[in-house]
Parts: sequence; structure tokens; C-alpha cells
Amino acid sequence: MKNRPSYPRRIFDVTGLLLLLTLMASIIGCEGAPTTAPYKTLPTCKMTIGSKTYELEMARTSDEQENGLMKRDSMPEDHGMIFIFEKDRLQQFWMKDTRIPLDIIFLDHAGKVVSFDSMEPYDVNNTSSIRPAQYAIELNAGQVKACGVEKGNTLTIPDAALYKGK
Repeated sequence: MKNRPSYPRRIFDVTGLLLLLTLMASIIGCEGAPTTAPYKTLPTCKMTIGSKTYELEMARTSDEQENGLMKRDSMPEDHGMIFIFEKDRLQQFWMKDTRIPLDIIFLDHAGKVVSFDSMEPYDVNNTSSIRPAQYAIELNAGQVKACGVEKGNTLTIPDAALYKGK
């Protein structure tokens, strides 16, 4: 019996290993893949903030609020997210897994701006409202200054974004 060369077996082994590694990498890589879209489509509303109008995704549930704008690489300049809470209370936000710098505006139940701040990507320190707030709006960094919002201004919260109970 003639000895067969071993290289065809090795080529199969290397090819099979490469195929397995590629498959594993694609499965693992999908979990942290960047996205510019929300994980699920949230309803939106248009809201005038200062001198500009924004398209805001409405985060009503605790899951939607917890995910917020995490794991997005960008957001159009005229977009943002409004967080709708049951009642006025001190609100706290952080930027865990949030890749883009944001401005945040805190509003009370009547739409009065109680405070605003800037937040840096991946910062796990809390950014809090200085007074109780029922709404928080996240916009791209620099938008609060660009639209001219000031503490004490009253903004009209769109009907679609008003808290309507559970």
C-alpha cells in the first residue's frame, strides 16, 4: 500500500478551522456592531426647541429609557430623544455605552426648562436635573446653544409626548 501525502488532510483541517473561526467571529461581532438606528423603531414626534424643530424618538418604557441612544455612531443634527416619565422627580442620566456626545435638557410637567447640561461619550458619572423634571430631551452636543434654549424657558411638549399614564 502506497503512503498518501498528508497535505490534503492538513489543507482540509486549516480550511475547516478558518471557516469555523470566521463563523464564530461573525456571530460574536454582531452583538457589538455599531448602528445608527434604534434597536427597535420608536414612535417619533416633532418638537420646537428654541429656534429649531427636532424629530424626537419617544422613550416611554423603562427598557426604551434604559437603552436610550446607546451604541449609535451618529444621529442626524435635527434628531434626538425625549424621555417621558410619570411625574416630576430628580432625573439622573449617564452615558454608559453611548458613543456620541449629547446635550440634555430637563423639563418639568409644564415644559419649563429646569436645567440642561452636556454629556461626554462613555461617561458613567450621573448627570442630574437640578430640580424635579418629568421630561428629558437628548440632542447632539452643541444643539442647546445652537437653538438658544435657556433655563426658565417654557417649551411646548407635543401632545404625542405628554405622559398619559400606564
